[in-house]
Amino acid sequence: MKIGVPTERTPGESRVALIPESVGRLAKAGVTVLIERGAGLRAGFPDTAYEKAGGTLATQAEALSADLVAKVQKPSAAEVAQMAAGSHLIALLQPSSSGEAIQALDARGVTAFALELVPRITRAQSMDVLSSQATVAGYKAVLIGSAELVKFLPMLTTAAGTIAPSKVCVLGAGVAGLMAIATARRLGAVVSGFDIRAAAAEQIKSLGASVVAENLISADSQGAGGYAKEQSAEQQAAIQEALKAHLAGMDLVITTAQVPGRTAPRLISTATIQTMAPGSVIVDLAAETGGNCEPTKAGETVDVNGVKVIGPVNLAATMPNHASAMLSRNILTFVQHLLTKEGTLNVDRADEITGAMIVTGRPAA
Repeated sequence: MKIGVPTERTPGESRVALIPESVGRLAKAGVTVLIERGAGLRAGFPDTAYEKAGGTLATQAEALSADLVAKVQKPSAAEVAQMAAGSHLIALLQPSSSGEAIQALDARGVTAFALELVPRITRAQSMDVLSSQATVAGYKAVLIGSAELVKFLPMLTTAAGTIAPSKVCVLGAGVAGLMAIATARRLGAVVSGFDIRAAAAEQIKSLGASVVAENLISADSQGAGGYAKEQSAEQQAAIQEALKAHLAGMDLVITTAQVPGRTAPRLISTATIQTMAPGSVIVDLAAETGGNCEPTKAGETVDVNGVKVIGPVNLAATMPNHASAMLSRNILTFVQHLLTKEGTLNVDRADEITGAMIVTGRPAA
């Protein structure tokens, strides 16, 4: 069997689907891995590393015509046209907003697996791409925020006097939020966190942060897979009101609250931002799904009375080496799940992992 790894051509994408370490494991299993020349270069993985691991350097056309294509981002129409009928694709396909791409793959006869749809069950944890890439985003959000802040994060005792530590609040305590809390704590900030899920309060405290508005945490606010449920308009209003007084004293706020397949919940209004001190910073990690802040614009920085509201996109691609390493291990584990002992693919639609991730060729309801 052949697995192809083409170079990512989506603007701003610098990750690679498989790194040399994963290619080496597949090669030992008897799989031929075709790496497009230069595919890993932007992530710090040269062609020589792939050759040493047992990979075969190839052209874009050769990589895309493999039995299984491993990509980071969804393929373009031109890339779909180069894929073989009856082949397979693994990528971040954004199925809820990529109907045209999925239709093209379906028409081409490609069985496509959306990495976003890995079920949140114990035996699929090592395939969870959303969690691995959220780890990168949570870490990088603190670095972006601290770089834009007009203050130090840690307390400093100097000959010129003592500098008080900055106050950081993280909204949403999923993987990205917990990483942001841990990173801000390592950098010496005084950190608080908020999440509507009951299980999150203990996780926030375990990292040395305080919990904001514990009275709004609900035992029934967690849905399937551990994700937060969408809140009613009344609940969202109560959360916004509770957070308003707390956020007025914050130097850096990082928001991470998202509901899979839906617009991000609105947690911070423009009126609340106007109560914050000029020079404060908000980093909204939900910018790509509408934002947790009212003025957030994806890919832009908005100034609200001297408060910077930053809406970063695709943060994982800004740290492509380690992001690719984690993504590659996720993909490798899923590929190993599909491989038979003979080195062929076994696509069992009845399997709780495989079936949940297929977005093309679904049987009629």
